[in-house]
Amino acid sequence: MKYRTLGKSGVEVSVLGFGCMRLPIQGGAENAADIFNPEKLIDEDEGTRMVQYAVDHGVNYFDTAYGYHGGQSETFLGKAIAPHRDKVFLASKLPVWMVQAPEDFDRILDEQLKRLNTGHLDFYLLHGLGRHFWEPVRKMGALKFLDRVLADGRVKHVGFSFHDDIKIFKEIVDSYDWEMCQIQYNYYDENYQAGREGLDYLAERNIGVIAMEPLRGGMIVDRIPEVVQDVWDTAPVRRSPVEWAFRWLWDQPDVAMALSGMSNMAQVLQNVDLAGEAQPNSITEEERDVIREVREIYRRMMKVDCTSCAYCMPCPHGVNIPMNFSLYNDMFMFKDPELNVMLYNYMIPPEQRASACTECGECEELCPQHIAIIHDLKTVHETLKGENK
Repeated sequence: MKYRTLGKSGVEVSVLGFGCMRLPIQGGAENAADIFNPEKLIDEDEGTRMVQYAVDHGVNYFDTAYGYHGGQSETFLGKAIAPHRDKVFLASKLPVWMVQAPEDFDRILDEQLKRLNTGHLDFYLLHGLGRHFWEPVRKMGALKFLDRVLADGRVKHVGFSFHDDIKIFKEIVDSYDWEMCQIQYNYYDENYQAGREGLDYLAERNIGVIAMEPLRGGMIVDRIPEVVQDVWDTAPVRRSPVEWAFRWLWDQPDVAMALSGMSNMAQVLQNVDLAGEAQPNSITEEERDVIREVREIYRRMMKVDCTSCAYCMPCPHGVNIPMNFSLYNDMFMFKDPELNVMLYNYMIPPEQRASACTECGECEELCPQHIAIIHDLKTVHETLKGENK
């Protein structure tokens, strides 16, 4: 395992972090929305084996959040990590959208500490900051709260995760003495949200950078379209799409860590193995050209920039938003429209289809990608409805 310093925190973290948003589910996950469904129970035996292997092979940063797996993730991680607590850094996040009054800050953190069975968190982040949530929690005293929990020892280091545009990103960065930050960053999203400009902005201020969604929720490594694979095959060195994605991140010295939400032991084995070879400034210009070409192909093929993070779920009216967008994107990426029309009409229950959207707008307020969900769901239905009206 390789290690890098996480900015001004001075902490040496493994280049691979273990994200606990997509843990294995009993009976298997049927779709992306299951990661926020409290009725879908975590497969704790498999998850514990994954955590054990990761710790044994040098992973020292474990990340969760209040709402992952319908609240189960923190409780699971607290149990799984207990035998290794003195070897690892434990991180969780404050759900800023749940803060309605100043007293909620302490109430939620204390609940999280109890769930995680720990007296302190090594890292505590304001979760999913952006224009919509930043001003309300700032006015309610979020920054004074961070000062207080650092002083009383409940938290050792503080940061934030981010989903919005570069302008509000810089405003948030400049508002506090942050030690670290999580941004959505991968070769597809190099110039999206905070992006490369945000990465440089953090580095200039010695704020540690953790890249979340390194594989874009699996979208840039699963079921590779033939036209994309043809480009990968032109590279001077043959690598899997997963290896290309991680190498692109770890090639950048200012990225301290790639935070991966691993769902099975095979992913842990592969990612840990790759992390052992992580080196900065190791990709050639010829290899960069190949990656750029792959990125442009994906950009032309993807119709909705959904990462299946499921922050929009559960829809109050039952629509399975990530699944609808996944089927829609798949139709263009894998060139099998008949299959996707069939899946939409016969495999998704009517109440979960795009046509069931009532345009309430709750999902759009929560979407980290700022997708025009209402508009795009209408397009999905018109495209996939087939003969069914």
